[in-house]
Amino acid sequence: MSADGSTLEGETVGRVVDAVRKRELLLEIAASVPASKEEIVAVGDGANDLLMLGAAGLGVAFNAKPRVQEQAQARINQPSLINVLYLLGLTSDEIDRLVAE
Repeated sequence: MSADGSTLEGETVGRVVDAVRKRELLLEIAASVPASKEEIVAVGDGANDLLMLGAAGLGVAFNAKPRVQEQAQARINQPSLINVLYLLGLTSDEIDRLVAE
């Protein structure tokens, strides 16, 4: 964005978060917790998410492109990410309490 905000200049700031970087970030976050692979859940929708989904214990395709849905361990084709919580085994009551907090 130009200094006056009137035009896009096509420049980026910082590191581009591509497929490799998404996987790196997921693993960095998991190591900082620490969490085992089985405890890691990743959610993605495009081909640039496949490495990240593969690095997780559970990779979820969310309203994803066909290639991602084919390769992910689970898929959700519903409008809300809350459905990921159901996939993880939470009950409606548990989700309601989380959302209310």
